[in-house]
Amino acid sequence: MRLLHTSDWHLGRAFHRVNMLGAQSEFIGHLVATVRERAVDAVVVSGDVYDRAVPPLAAVELFDDALHRLADVGVPTVMISGNHDSARRLGVGAGLIGRAGIHLRTDPTAAATPVVLRDAHGDVAFYGLPYLEPALVREEFGVQKASHEAVLAAAMDRVRADLAARARGTRSVVLAHAFVTGGEPSDSERDITVGGVASVPAGVFDGVDYTALGHLHGSQTLTERVRYSGSPLPYSFSEAEHRKTMWLVDLGPEGEIAAERIDCPVPRPLARIRGPLDDLLADPALARHEDAWVEATLTDAVRPAEPMARLVDRFPHTLSLVFAPERAPDDPDVSYARRLADRSDQEIAEDFVAHVRGAGPDAREQGVLRDAFDAVRADDTAREVAR
Repeated sequence: MRLLHTSDWHLGRAFHRVNMLGAQSEFIGHLVATVRERAVDAVVVSGDVYDRAVPPLAAVELFDDALHRLADVGVPTVMISGNHDSARRLGVGAGLIGRAGIHLRTDPTAAATPVVLRDAHGDVAFYGLPYLEPALVREEFGVQKASHEAVLAAAMDRVRADLAARARGTRSVVLAHAFVTGGEPSDSERDITVGGVASVPAGVFDGVDYTALGHLHGSQTLTERVRYSGSPLPYSFSEAEHRKTMWLVDLGPEGEIAAERIDCPVPRPLARIRGPLDDLLADPALARHEDAWVEATLTDAVRPAEPMARLVDRFPHTLSLVFAPERAPDDPDVSYARRLADRSDQEIAEDFVAHVRGAGPDAREQGVLRDAFDAVRADDTAREVAR
């Protein structure tokens, strides 16, 4: 059975101030063309279909168009909700839509109820695990600790139990939306840290033939059987070196895996340039970036006059301007934002405690802070779902 694995469409999201709906529509067309041209048997979409719980109307219309186009090619599609989606909103009409061969899996309680497709070699069971917010699904899965690993492990126990009850030789595909250990994040994914830990080990998915992951925006192979497709479009300059692709996966009669990357259309290349403004404007080696979306980091000791206007003269598609004067880390003029860069909320809070009283929090106090951050994040998620 030939699968096309994609995820993280983020319909409705902009890239800085650039509207991406046109590029997202072009990607949908490319996906449908690939299904036809490469004789795909099933499409899997591993979450974050939308960019937010209540997407703009134009994004909903594009999703509706995508559903119609996928249904028209007559190839089954399995989709799950991600942490950016409202599972309840995305799942509205799932029963009716399923009659057209588009199977939406947004309910955690149905994680072990697969979509079963058949080829010449027998059944293939597709299990859709929507994004599982630990604080919201802990009771459903009967776990004591509200962690990503605990709830995903419990969901996968249900999957393996269902699979064991099926006919011998039934092959299996799991769709999941999670941060799996070994994955490389970018700046454009929403933080899903719980209890100070965001990731789950790839071994959680042992026992299935292929795991189609979503959440991280870079295409990645964690094991032969566990892969991220990545997002089809860039959503931050941290993705400048990404090759945006989908996975074309051939699932053999005994569960063998052969995978090929299918490139996605590139609306415009990304470039990150850094240095003093005058050097950036004069360097002939940067000519290759003049048609790219550009993030420019200026290292001038003193902020130059009209930097954006001058940059745009040479790089018309400059979208981001960052000032980072080259100073020693202990220089009192180093900005507060730079001092906080790459630090988690937990670390910032612990540093604040140490600054106020002269000693950092002990283990019990670290736990209190961690629980507070988890509670706030879970409350935010619950509010989004309820909207």
